[in-house]
Amino acid sequence: MSGLFVALVGPSGAGKDSLIRDLAERLRDDPTFGVVKRYVTRAADAHEDHHTLDVEDFEALAQAGHFALTWRAHGLSYGVPAEVDAELSGGRTLVCNLSRAAVAAARRRWPDVWVALVTASPETLAARLAARGREAEADQGLRLARASITEAASDVVIDNDGDFAEAADRLYRLLAARRNAAP
Repeated sequence: MSGLFVALVGPSGAGKDSLIRDLAERLRDDPTFGVVKRYVTRAADAHEDHHTLDVEDFEALAQAGHFALTWRAHGLSYGVPAEVDAELSGGRTLVCNLSRAAVAAARRRWPDVWVALVTASPETLAARLAARGREAEADQGLRLARASITEAASDVVIDNDGDFAEAADRLYRLLAARRNAAP
């Protein structure tokens, strides 16, 4: 039995983590659903829940095989824990905030990967990045410049530029349909 790895991808500020929190709330009583908590070499904040590591500890864990996937973006290291493999083998559906650049590696690693590209207008992205106050203005500019990169082959697109509830409902409905259609 193989589970479904759901990758939410898209530019910084598109609302991936907010959509993941919404899915987790809607599916909190479903034992076949889970959220992957990534490892990141940056402190967690109210917008993003992850395990925080310094660079040395991250590299040591990577060398020890602790991660199923790793990537670098924005000067940071990101990792998906290796225990995801066992959970997927057990038939679970797992959702993860994933880099667009890591989609190909995820598709090679797991037999069933479903990619939802979360989008928003450049103006909305800029406003959200400024509001969260995580990066300096120059770093926000670099993230915005990368927003148009679409190297991920997405299965669906979720426009999160307007009403959040509409975007969340769309993602939930599409995921439910995808889970029901799975072999």
